[in-house]
Amino acid sequence: TASVQPAFDTAWGGDEGMYAARVGRDRARAMNPFAAMAAIGVPMAFGSDAPVTPFAPWSAIRAATRPRSGGRGLSVPAALHAHTVGGWHAARIDGAGTLDVGAPAHLAFWEVPSDADPLEAALAGEARCVRTTVSGRVAYDAATSSALDS
Repeated sequence: TASVQPAFDTAWGGDEGMYAARVGRDRARAMNPFAAMAAIGVPMAFGSDAPVTPFAPWSAIRAATRPRSGGRGLSVPAALHAHTVGGWHAARIDGAGTLDVGAPAHLAFWEVPSDADPLEAALAGEARCVRTTVSGRVAYDAATSSALDS
């Protein structure tokens, strides 16, 4: 499993970014080849490498699906898989990271503008996490603006 940080492409990719400045534009365009990796069956687990890049899951999904450095991006389903199931797979906990009957309820609930397409709003940075649960228990609730001890 490749542990990858798509946000690096957002932070340092593109023809004028740090990658191009340090290794040249041609080599920089070949960096972070997530779609090529997926095409040959490399399992991926997304992360942020925080605090180097922000802990912002939707930004990582956007970076993987819309790369600045050129090349083909991952499909949204493939990027979501890498950011959910991929981490559990890397930890050798197969079957986790999906919504299934009897599975642990590790969830994040997001609020988006009422007139927006939810996925597009999330990818555009317009989603706000309002609650998280871990094993079915509320771990964070925006209404109380704090982590809960439940």
